[in-house]
Amino acid sequence: MLNKQPTLKDVAALAGVSYQTVSRVINGSVCVSIKTKEAVFTAMKSLNYTPNRVAQQLAGKKSSTIGLATTDISLHAPSQIAASVKVHAEELKYSVVIAMAKNQSLNIIDHVINELLEQRVDGIIVNIPSNSQQIIQIQHLCRNIPVLFMDVDPKESCLSVMTDSREGGQQGITHLIEFGHTSIALITGPQSSVSARLRFDGWIKALQKHRISPISIQEGDWSSASGYALTKALCYSHQHPTAICFANDQMALGGLRALHELRIQIPEQISVIGYDDTEDSAFFYPPLTTIAQDFKELGKQAVEKLVHKMNAPESNISSLVLPTSLVKRETSTSANSLNSTNDKEFAKQLYVIANYLSARS
Repeated sequence: MLNKQPTLKDVAALAGVSYQTVSRVINGSVCVSIKTKEAVFTAMKSLNYTPNRVAQQLAGKKSSTIGLATTDISLHAPSQIAASVKVHAEELKYSVVIAMAKNQSLNIIDHVINELLEQRVDGIIVNIPSNSQQIIQIQHLCRNIPVLFMDVDPKESCLSVMTDSREGGQQGITHLIEFGHTSIALITGPQSSVSARLRFDGWIKALQKHRISPISIQEGDWSSASGYALTKALCYSHQHPTAICFANDQMALGGLRALHELRIQIPEQISVIGYDDTEDSAFFYPPLTTIAQDFKELGKQAVEKLVHKMNAPESNISSLVLPTSLVKRETSTSANSLNSTNDKEFAKQLYVIANYLSARS
C-alpha cells in the first residue's frame, strides 16, 4: 500500500493550529506570530510536506510575492537595500517576504531559500554572498522560479544587480593618495563576502599603481564593534598610519569612537574613510568621508529586473553594475596638514596613550 501524502490538515494537527492558519503561513501572511510560523514549518518538515507550487502555478495562482534572502539586516547596508526592495516592490503591487541568513554556509542558504519557497513566492532576490557552487545550488532549488543575485562576482553567469565594488575601493584609496597619504591602514570586510573582496582588490590595485604598500591589513565583520576593536589594536601596535580605510561605514563608526577615546583628533591627526554612504554617515562625528553606493537605486533595479524576468521568463535580461562615487566630508584632509609636528612625536603620543589605557585595564 502506498504511503498517503501528507495534507494541509495533517500539518495543522501536528502543529496544533487550524488548517486556515497553516494556509496563512504558506501564503506569507504577516498576521501570524513567529512562534506559530515556527511550529507550522517544523510540522511541515517533520511530515515532509511541501506546498504544490508547480500545480498552483499551472493553475495560474501567482502569489504576487517576492522573496528577499538577505544577510543580517541589523547592518546598515542590508537594511537599506531591504527597505528599497520593499518600497519598489509595493509600487509594482508585490509584497515582500524576508528571510535572513546568519552565515553563508550552504546549509543555511538552503534553509533560507526553502523558507521563501514554502511561502510560494514568484521570484527571489538573493542579497547573500554567493560563490559559483552556491549560485548553482540556489538555482537548482528554485527550478523555474526566477532568481536575482546582489553579492556575486560580476563574471558569474547569473542575473545580478550590484555596484562596482572594485572601482569604489580604488576611489577611496585614490582620494587619500591625492591628499598625500602614503601610510595607510586597511580594515576589510569578511573575506567570505564577494563585495568585501572586490573592495579590497580595488584598494590594492590603487596602492600598487602608486607603489605604496599598506602598513596594516586587518579583517573585520562589518560591525561597529569590529571596527572599534581593530582600530584599538592598530593603535596599541604602535603603528602610525596617517589614514585608515574601512570597508564599510559601520566599521568606520566603531573606528571613530576608538580614535576619540584615544584622544586622536580626526582629521587633524588621522584621516578616516568609509564605504557605503549610509543615511547616518553624514551625522557621524565628524561627518564621514565615504564611498557612496545608491541603495535606493540598487533595490529599484533589482525589483524591476526580477519582475521583468517573472513576467517574461524567456527574455534575455542583462545584469547591471551601478557606479560608485566619493562623498567628501570632514574625516579626511591633506597628510601635509597633520598638526602633529612629525611622525615620531605622534607615535610617542600613541605609545603613551596605549600604556595609560593598558595600566587602567
